[in-house]
Amino acid sequence: MEWTQDQFRGFKDALKGLDIEYKVFEMDTKRKSSPEWKEKVGREARELIESWKPDLVYTNDDNAQEYVTKYFTHSDIPFVFSAVNAEPSAYGFDSSSNICGVLEQEHFVQTVRLLLELKPDIKRIAVIVDDDPTWNGVVERMKQDAPEQLKNVRFISWNVIKTFAEYQETVKRLQNQADALALLGIHTFKNEKGENVPWQEVLEWTGKNSRLPDFSFWKDRIYYGTLCVVYVSGYEQGFGAGKLAYEILVNGKSPASLGMKPTLKGRPIISLARAKRLGIQVRSRTLLSSEVVHTIAWEQ
Repeated sequence: MEWTQDQFRGFKDALKGLDIEYKVFEMDTKRKSSPEWKEKVGREARELIESWKPDLVYTNDDNAQEYVTKYFTHSDIPFVFSAVNAEPSAYGFDSSSNICGVLEQEHFVQTVRLLLELKPDIKRIAVIVDDDPTWNGVVERMKQDAPEQLKNVRFISWNVIKTFAEYQETVKRLQNQADALALLGIHTFKNEKGENVPWQEVLEWTGKNSRLPDFSFWKDRIYYGTLCVVYVSGYEQGFGAGKLAYEILVNGKSPASLGMKPTLKGRPIISLARAKRLGIQVRSRTLLSSEVVHTIAWEQ
């Protein structure tokens, strides 16, 4: 997955020149999201750590914290995380001596302002998430920031959806109720067999069946037709985590002294192909200040 690959690339770049042996364990919880699977791979990851006894463990995304890292709070092994949406206290990290990392705090207000540059008449936005607990922190921050910083926009619904059929019904219903969609969690919608529908298929159906502008917070969505994003860089998340790891491994710093902070820089990106499908004329000023994607993967 591009997101995790970018993080790992950034992490390794921050440690370039050091003699490091890596072992990579992928939990694959976006494609396989059942509690049984998460418990199984979490246990396997913990067993690997306990048997190999590495000098440092790098974990990314919230499921790794829930099923792996939190079991090692106050252990002798330093842990560095990145791309964590929840508050550190959710995993007991705030009082831990051996854990530090980089938080992933979405550029919510900036993304909505980019959306309004593209279509200024948007007043009503509906939010859609799947049932992964990752989104709890994201939604709470959005609800906190929206009233003060986006006073001319109203968030009319916060939809937690479990199945692809329910998603399709919801998007169709919202065509006459909302002016735009916030598509956040779209990874764990189940089909008739109880299997997760790939997020790329979710976005293809959306692009072909929804006339509403939409946004998210992750760059890879743009290539499958999401209109706009101000995204957190996976590379910068990983590079920030790598710099923390360097301080621990080379300079002997304690993880507790290094803290847990988000990366700050957001990068705007627009799907010009989707804008054209929606009949949106993008101003040259917006184009010049954003990355622009001219094609949609499922149209090629």
